[in-house]
Amino acid sequence: MEPGRKSSPGFAEQCRQLTEARAEFAWLRAGSVVVQQQSLRDFAQAMANFVAGTHGRPGFRKRGKHEGFRIIAVKATDIRRLSRNVGEVRIPKAGWIRFRWSRPVPDGVKSFRVTRDRAGRWFIAFAAIPQPIAAPRTGEVAGVDRGVTVSAALSTGELLIVPALRDSEKARLLRLVRKLARAMRRSKRRCAVKAAIARLKARETDRRKDWVEKTSTQLAQRFDVIGVENLKIRNMTRSARGTKDAPGKNVRQKAGLNRAVLAAGWGGLVTLLEHKAPGRVVKVDPAFTSRRCSACGIVDRRARESQAVFRCRSCGFTGNADVNATRNIRDIAAGHAVNARGGDRDAGPVNREPRLVPPLA
Repeated sequence: MEPGRKSSPGFAEQCRQLTEARAEFAWLRAGSVVVQQQSLRDFAQAMANFVAGTHGRPGFRKRGKHEGFRIIAVKATDIRRLSRNVGEVRIPKAGWIRFRWSRPVPDGVKSFRVTRDRAGRWFIAFAAIPQPIAAPRTGEVAGVDRGVTVSAALSTGELLIVPALRDSEKARLLRLVRKLARAMRRSKRRCAVKAAIARLKARETDRRKDWVEKTSTQLAQRFDVIGVENLKIRNMTRSARGTKDAPGKNVRQKAGLNRAVLAAGWGGLVTLLEHKAPGRVVKVDPAFTSRRCSACGIVDRRARESQAVFRCRSCGFTGNADVNATRNIRDIAAGHAVNARGGDRDAGPVNREPRLVPPLA
């Protein structure tokens, strides 16, 4: 901090300033003080994250992006159910607002958040910590390999793919994007095209979230231990654009790969697994999992002949490359992995690698 410069006001001081401003300005007083105070709390948390170095500097909100507000100190009488699919919630300065009762509201809810996405849909989410899924106690261990072509491959041989937009929807999205490029800025036509694009994007996002929720639940219910690769997704999806002085190479290809990785739901799947099966998710080192033979343990970079075919040149094992990787992940997660020289890689080899060709006499 510069000499003579005072520190910025904290959350408590900002709340006092808000009280003074509400007494002076009628337009500010017309809004809910709870919503305004929670916005100040969000800003204080954002600044704390920026100072800690975990997030960037907070900026102004963009219209139509991340719109919403949070209500705290909710009472049991502020929520009521009208019918099987309809409920009501009391929102300060707005009164009773109806919403679709899609799932039971847990007892003892103290806060909720109302949000609006780019497609114009409103959502209400009640803050509650769900109970974790109990382990089946069968002793079964599963390995999960995440990819682009196959979103999630299991050591049982199952290949799971995230549902994406259909071909007709992709063609319509392409037409809308081209139409948006020709539309005049701040025109009604441009707003209508942007809304149509947002609805298609929301449809794709909903399908991905639904797949991640169902897949994570099934894995938590079926297996006692779930092994996944410890991937640095943020680093993997970093742009290759480079700088003006040192531009990157294959920027468009890397951008397409980044979009495919993010569309596969890699991070969301592991995050939900850790929430639903706490203590049962094992993150393993991804090194050589796709090049090691799950049958004999030999590591050979030429064994993976293609994206889907793995053929070991040592023992002759042939199978799906993704499934072979999942079995290596499963063995490491279970604690009895083998490698090319035998034994654990960290503890050191316990025997020498067998010769494939007998020595000359």
